[in-house]
Amino acid sequence: MNRRVRTTTLSAQASAKPATPRGWPDAMRAWLRAHGYSALSSLGRLAARPASSALSIGVMAVALALPLCLWVALANVQRLSGSIEQSRQLSVFMQLDLDVPSIESTAEVIRTTPGVRSVTVQTAAQGLAEFRALAGFDEALDLLDENPIPAVLLVGLDDRVEPEVLQGTFQQLPGVDAVQFDAEWQRRLESWLYFGQQFTMTVAALLGFGALLVVGNSIRLAIDGRAEEIEIMQLLGGSDAFVRRPYLYLGCWMGCAAGAASLLVLQTVLWALQGSVTALISAYGAGFQLRGLGMLHGLAVWALAACLGWLGAWLAAGHWLRRHRSGS
Repeated sequence: MNRRVRTTTLSAQASAKPATPRGWPDAMRAWLRAHGYSALSSLGRLAARPASSALSIGVMAVALALPLCLWVALANVQRLSGSIEQSRQLSVFMQLDLDVPSIESTAEVIRTTPGVRSVTVQTAAQGLAEFRALAGFDEALDLLDENPIPAVLLVGLDDRVEPEVLQGTFQQLPGVDAVQFDAEWQRRLESWLYFGQQFTMTVAALLGFGALLVVGNSIRLAIDGRAEEIEIMQLLGGSDAFVRRPYLYLGCWMGCAAGAASLLVLQTVLWALQGSVTALISAYGAGFQLRGLGMLHGLAVWALAACLGWLGAWLAAGHWLRRHRSGS
């Protein structure tokens, strides 16, 4: 303890000495040495108490991992439904008694309509075969005398066209039984996704505040354990910035470790869910791969966690210094 106080005293004395004129390279080297010493000493303090440090970092990592998992889940849902959301498509159902030439004639009329990007003809036989493959009702379908599934024209639209306008136009064409545009469920899906984004941002803000409290409490305990050293540094002329510096680095180290741990938790969750998600999507005849955060987003999360740690340490150290100054 005495050696630690002497070391801190010498450091404070050095920082309190009048500055002598020197060039900016010497000043930069001194600045780098001071900050390097603070960074390494704060890392040593973090490693000196592995149990309490791991507990604080773990709580902070969970607080960061939960909104990350929600955000990645929303991103994957948006990616999964993106092709459906972006496909502006009308389904034109033809009458059952219509022959193939009449269907092709109607399809040609639709192709010449402004705003139509593509027209795909799905015959009644193709529709029956597709229904057979999806439903698995082979025996029940064999009992039917006629094919109950009509021919369908899948009409792709440009983004500039209002689907509701063309829906009414195509409904008036000869041989058309019904025109369907599933816009309502798309709007509902977009509303749910928007709600999920807002909910995730709210949870992220609350848990980010909780992470600040975790870091602040850890820094407060660290400062209370070295209150005598801080008093000696202040008596020798050490500034608040000099006193606060190692604890800011301590908060940054905690944030960096928590950010890395939260990314590890996220990847573990994605790995654990990939099998079940693949099986679920495969049941609908599609393939899908869960996608996590890219490198840039991962670095952004890591930097944000470090900033949260720094901010929590700055608030806790500043509060302690103000309280100590007012109490003295």
